[in-house]
This record gives sequence, C-alpha cells and structure tokens, in this order.
Amino acid sequence: AAVAALTEFYGTALREWEKPAILDICASHVSHFPTDIADFAGNRVALGMNEEELRNNGQVDSYVVKDLNEDPTLPFEDNSFDVVTNVVSIDYLTKPLAICKEIRRVLKPGGQALMALSNRCFPTKAVDIWLRTNDLEHVFVVGSYFHYAGGFKPPSAIEVSPNQDQIPWAGGR
Repeated sequence: AAVAALTEFYGTALREWEKPAILDICASHVSHFPTDIADFAGNRVALGMNEEELRNNGQVDSYVVKDLNEDPTLPFEDNSFDVVTNVVSIDYLTKPLAICKEIRRVLKPGGQALMALSNRCFPTKAVDIWLRTNDLEHVFVVGSYFHYAGGFKPPSAIEVSPNQDQIPWAGGR
C-alpha cells in the first residue's frame, strides 16, 4: 500500500513540469513512477549501485552505476534535471550534504528534490543519526541536509502514507 501511495503521489507531482527530466538516485529495479511515466515525462535516468537491478528498471531510459558513498559527485552536467528523486535511501548516504549540493547543481532552476522516507530501514546500513532519531526527526534531518546545502527553497514535507483518513500519522517510534 505504501508503494502504491508513493506512485500515486509521483503521478501528480511529476506532472507539474512539461516533459520533466528526472534523475532517480540510489535506484534499483524499480523507480516507483506511475506506469504511464513515459507518456508525460522526458529523459529518466536511474543512478544506483547494482547494474543488474538498474538494467531491469523499465521505468527509466538509461542508468548509471555508481556508489555515492564512495564518490558523491553526480556524473551529469549542471542544470540537467527538473526533478531528482530518492526512495527510502537517503538514510544510507554517508555524505548527504555533498550529495545534496550535487543535487542542487544538477537541478534546473525551479527544479525539485523529492525524497521519500520510510519508518523502516536496514539498521546495519543506515547512518548513525538515522538510528538515533524518530520518524518526525528524520524529516528534520533530511530538511537540514538541504538547508545547509544552500540554494534550495525552505524544505517541506508531505505525508503520503496510505490510510491517513483512518490511521493518521502519530509520529515517533
């Protein structure tokens, strides 16, 4: 249900641009885009660590294999993308400030970074601050990455979890 809710959110959010160029960082075999993404989006690129998974991602036009923890530089020209997405992986990035600065660099003026967070993680892979903070604090942690990267509008958060009308998010652990 959570994946469907994120896909539904993308289906609306990504239509704010005409033929948006999209970079999905920390991607794998799926980018969680709507099934009709090719009908309304422009170039779509996935960047991740597993070539076999990236090769099987049918939602993108191309992919780049790269470990952003080894080198946080995004291998794209300035102002290349309208949107940069990241689905439940920002908690695994060991150089998040450098990566957010790179996101700023590759975004076109007026572009947006859309970071999807989860209340779950792989504790052996997540950075320490993620393990020591709760779900609401995660929003502030990610917001601070973008704030201190500079060049972004003030960050905002949107709750897109399923069943919010029946089970509103209460925060915390």
